[in-house]
Amino acid sequence: MAKQRLVILGGGESGVGTALLGKAKGFEVFVSDKGKIKEKYKQVLIHNEIEWEEETHTESKILNADLVMKSPGIPDKAPLVKQIRKKGIQVVSEIEFAARYTNAIIVGITGSNGKTTTASLAHHIIKQELEVGLAGNIGDSFAKQVLENDYPNYVLEISSFQLDDIIDFKPHIAVITNITPDHLDRYNYEFDNYIASKFRIALNQTKEDYLIYDADDPVILDWLEKHPVQSTLLPFSLVKKIENGAYLENEKIIITIDNTQIDMSAKDLALEGKHNIKNAMAASTVAQLLRIRKQTIRESLENFHGVEHRLESVLKINKVQYINDSKATNVNATYYALESMDAPTVWIVGGQDKGNNYKELYPFVNEKVKAIICLGVDNEKLLENFGSMVDVIVETQFMNEAVKIAYKIAEAGDNVLLSPACASFDLFENYEDRGRQFKTAVRNL
Repeated sequence: MAKQRLVILGGGESGVGTALLGKAKGFEVFVSDKGKIKEKYKQVLIHNEIEWEEETHTESKILNADLVMKSPGIPDKAPLVKQIRKKGIQVVSEIEFAARYTNAIIVGITGSNGKTTTASLAHHIIKQELEVGLAGNIGDSFAKQVLENDYPNYVLEISSFQLDDIIDFKPHIAVITNITPDHLDRYNYEFDNYIASKFRIALNQTKEDYLIYDADDPVILDWLEKHPVQSTLLPFSLVKKIENGAYLENEKIIITIDNTQIDMSAKDLALEGKHNIKNAMAASTVAQLLRIRKQTIRESLENFHGVEHRLESVLKINKVQYINDSKATNVNATYYALESMDAPTVWIVGGQDKGNNYKELYPFVNEKVKAIICLGVDNEKLLENFGSMVDVIVETQFMNEAVKIAYKIAEAGDNVLLSPACASFDLFENYEDRGRQFKTAVRNL
C-alpha cells in the first residue's frame, strides 16, 4: 500500500515537530516554507532525511497531498490554501495532528490575554505531582513531545489560529481566560468570527469534559447564552459568588468542585495584579480537577514568578523599575499592565496597529502615565489619541534610543514600562525579539 503523503506548510517549530512525528507514523513527508527556514530546523530535516524546500511553494508537490498541516501564521485566504481546500484535501493544525497520536489527558488553554501565564502556571503546579508536558504556542512543539516523551498529561496554550484547523481535537479540560477584540484582520473584521474561533476549544467536548471560563467577561457569557456547549461548566469570578468553580471573597480565593473546597489568600500570590488572581483561579481549578493536593497548589502559587515578556521586572536603576511587557500585543493586555502600575510611569508603546481602539486606556494614562515614547514606524494614531494627555510624547524607531529617552525622563520611584499594545513586526522579528532588545538596552544603561 502506498504511503499517505503529509505536506507541511511552514518550517518552524510546529512544522518540523509535525514532520518528525509524521515520518515516525509512516507518512511520506514534505515540508514547504515560503520564507527561509532557520538553520537549526534545516539541520533537523536533513538529519532525518525529510524532503523540504524554502522561499517557494512548489504546487505540484503540495496539491498531491493526502493531508496538509499548515502553520498557524498562514491565513485561510492565502491562494494556495484555497486551492488545497478546493481539491478536498484535509487541512489540520499541529494540535489536531499530534492529538491523534496520544492518549494523554489534555488541558487546552485559550483566550485573548493571560493564556501564556495561565498555561505556565497550570504546568508549574501540575508538574509537582504528575508527569506533564507544556506545548502549543509555548516551548517545544506538541508533535515533537508526543513523539519523544508522550507525557500522560499535557497543558497546551492554544491560539485561535490553531483552533481554526481542528476537527476531532478534544481537551478533557478547556480554559477560556477572556475574549477581547484581537487579530480581527484574520476574521474579516468580524468580532463574532473571532469569538466563535475561541469557542472551538469546546467543540468536541461532552459533559464528561470541563470548560473553565471567566464569568465576569460579558462576551463569554453572551456567547454561552446563545450557543450552549456540552461541557461541564466551571466559572471563575472576582465579583460573584460561584457554587461550582472559583471566586474571590475577602481577599481569599475559594474554589469548589463537586463539594471539595480549597481556599487561599490572594495576598500570598507571587504574581501581582487583578488579572493574575484570575489566572491563578483558572490554573488552580485545572490542578484541582487533576487531583493535585491543596498544599501543593498553594505552595506553587506562592513561588511562581511569571513568564518572560509578561510584566517581567528587568532591573532597578537609580530607584527606577524597568518592566518588560512586550507580550502585550493588544490594547486589553496593556490595560492590565497599566492597571497594575503603582507609580508614575514612562510608557513605551507602539508597533503594528491591529485596528486598535485606545479609549479604554484613557483613564490609566491620565492617572498614571507621565510620559509616552512611541516606538513604531507609524505613530500617528498614538499621537492623535494621547498627544494632549501627557506633557512629554516622543517618537523613535530604535529600542536603544527609546530606553535612553526613558532613562532621562524617569525619576526615582518611577516605572519604565514597555507595553506596546501592538504587534511587533514593523521593527522586530516578533514580541520576544522586541522584549529581549528592551532588556539588553536596559542592561546597557
